[in-house]
Amino acid sequence: MENVLRPLLVVGGSLMVTLVAGWLVDRLLKRADGRHHETPVWGLLRLCRPPLQVVLCTALLRASFGQLRLDVVREHRAGIGQVLTLVLIGASAWLVIRAAATIVQSSYARYATSTRDPARVRRVRTQVALIQRVVTAVVATVAVAAMLLTFPAMRTVGTSMLASAGVLGIVAGVAAQSTLGNLFAGFQIAFGDMVRIGDTVVVDGEWGTVEEITLTFLAVRTWDERRITMPVSYFTSQPFENWSRGGVQMSGTVFFHLDHSAPVAAMRDKLRDVLGECAAWDGRDWSLAVTDTTPTTIEVRAVVTAKDADDIWTARCAVREQMIGWLRDHHPYALPRIVTAPAALPPGDHWRELTGADTRRPQSEGHVPVPEKAPRTGRG
Repeated sequence: MENVLRPLLVVGGSLMVTLVAGWLVDRLLKRADGRHHETPVWGLLRLCRPPLQVVLCTALLRASFGQLRLDVVREHRAGIGQVLTLVLIGASAWLVIRAAATIVQSSYARYATSTRDPARVRRVRTQVALIQRVVTAVVATVAVAAMLLTFPAMRTVGTSMLASAGVLGIVAGVAAQSTLGNLFAGFQIAFGDMVRIGDTVVVDGEWGTVEEITLTFLAVRTWDERRITMPVSYFTSQPFENWSRGGVQMSGTVFFHLDHSAPVAAMRDKLRDVLGECAAWDGRDWSLAVTDTTPTTIEVRAVVTAKDADDIWTARCAVREQMIGWLRDHHPYALPRIVTAPAALPPGDHWRELTGADTRRPQSEGHVPVPEKAPRTGRG
């Protein structure tokens, strides 16, 4: 009878204490969260309840399993204790990682609600994500090392490894030079405010939004839903465009190559009407001017503004589409074309005065006479 009741008391008592303790902790956190709505940490800490219960239950079983007077337990006492120790270390690491993530996320949520500057929020979000990954990596490494050191054989290996740690450190540093470079580049990006999650960037000719920043790589989501994964060291060694740096408001340009007869003043009025109906235009500024000329066309530049990169793209496309359609329907002569008709020349006397040509020279001298009055031709 004792062989049955003792295991039930040890195992059942451990489970009962674990459930009661978890229920009490959850009730206390729920009450604290109800009293302090401005501090989300209490509500988020409730997510730590599962690892806390695992830690508590494993610790109770680790301390009391020796009281089980069973032959199986006596024969495998060392193995059972080893397994419970490994579970306790892993659950403790899980609890620490979950608690650290909860505190970091609550701090970020509180900062995001109290700050109106989107650039600062993105910068803190990038730093928070990096800190969380660093904490996870450090805790996981320490937990794995602690698990390995529970084996007697690994303790002997660890002692011999410490003796040659200097040489191994040099060899590992040389072998993992690129990895370590990316690691330090990740810290430089996060805390140097070079690029943040949510920034609009142009890298290697691709336009996209920074979606993820880790210790070793950075992911950029392009406009067509592709993901470009690049090492973080690229952003510390190569030039790139950050359209969100110093504010998200942007100015965009639309170029038109038109005939010299294009009605620039009418185009300016039409551009004002187009922007007045465009929801992507933020109303800050606009302009239209002739910026260049060639023997066959002129270059007309329209400048528009928008609150961010997505809206500036939409505004530019709307201006380009509607202006070209308006020119096609109302001023088709303004569109560029290939002219195949002879050029119009000035009258004969004026032409002779400008060029010094003698239009009465006989044909025997090998010259073709120019008529007294050159005919004017229409275009096209």
